Amino acid sequence: MRSKEIKKLIELVEASAISELEVSRFGQKVRIRKQQDNTVVTSSPNMVAISPPPVTPAIAASVPPVEAPPKPKDAEGVEKLTDINIIEIKSPMVGTFYSAPAPDADPYVKEGDIVTANQVLCIIEAMKLMNEIESEVRGRIVEILGENGKPVEYDQVLFRLEKL
Repeated sequence: MRSKEIKKLIELVEASAISELEVSRFGQKVRIRKQQDNTVVTSSPNMVAISPPPVTPAIAASVPPVEAPPKPKDAEGVEKLTDINIIEIKSPMVGTFYSAPAPDADPYVKEGDIVTANQVLCIIEAMKLMNEIESEVRGRIVEILGENGKPVEYDQVLFRLEKL
């Protein structure tokens, strides 16, 4: 892999919420892993470690400040759901969320729809593979949190469903 490609992968990892990325290409494997303030890149068969340059005052001034995380909803720091029958359907992978089987088709589900167990709710495209995400229980769609055509992270909440 070229150093230009590796640098682009490092930038993508730094800009995203993922902590590790592994890419295999032409018999070479590259793994990029975030560790606190360092980025480590390993490549096989030879190991290569790359750390980002230290932040200088000029660079630090151009970086926008990081917003503080939202305050917890209860004493334990966990957001409480108002109804015990509400379950969250989370993304099992990193990919692109699609609410319909085709751009010109109707979405699989809308808020308020009743769904059955094993009914397709959406598609997540990962590495050019379309993965159908199904409901595990019968229920009513309370909230759709995924946006059509937008990236989703592993374990990101896509739907809130009221069990029936």
